[in-house]
Amino acid sequence: MPQETMDQQVRADAASGAFDDWGLSTVIDENLDAPVISRDQFERLHRVAGLDAAWPIGNAGLLHVYGYLLSTVDTPYGPKRARWLDGTLARTLGLPADAFLPGGAGLPSDAGTLLSRVTAAVLPRLVEPPEDALLVLDQPALNGRATVRTVVVGDPHAAALLYGIAEGARMRAITAFPLAAAPESFLRTLAEQQSRLRYNAATSTLAPRSPLASSLRTQ
Repeated sequence: MPQETMDQQVRADAASGAFDDWGLSTVIDENLDAPVISRDQFERLHRVAGLDAAWPIGNAGLLHVYGYLLSTVDTPYGPKRARWLDGTLARTLGLPADAFLPGGAGLPSDAGTLLSRVTAAVLPRLVEPPEDALLVLDQPALNGRATVRTVVVGDPHAAALLYGIAEGARMRAITAFPLAAAPESFLRTLAEQQSRLRYNAATSTLAPRSPLASSLRTQ
């Protein structure tokens, strides 16, 4: 995505209040123990969005959507930007393969920003998980001030993991990514693993990787 196009979309998201549908995240990737974008890029994105942030914690939507498009780091699961470019996540969520393409000349004028399209696909499934979800996992924070929710949707051969945090009554998205497979053994491991903040999430009172209470598997 050209820088000018990204800036336009970020400003549009800021004007619509779209970033408030997303929680907090560290830019330090837990698999790499290194930032996915530079501090200059982190600060510039938040400045364009008009959001206050203190490195390395910032808005999850800004970092996981636009920040990942800027990222050039390699991870054990491939480039961060791939989830918005290769169509796998979109298809798993029942959308056309090009639903999360960043935009530019080929984007319909009424398509909205990338963040708005991702939010529309992810947040409702976190707020009210579909009945056919493969997994719904709620994990309360030990301080009682937040509940972390993991939702896996799709089928055992092509699934997506959605992750959000509710502080008070409002659920906010943190991230979404495709899974190569989601058999029952994987879902059981996900539910039984040590309870902590994952996927670079943070909250207003919890640092990344903070422990959580025992998982409550509801589906």
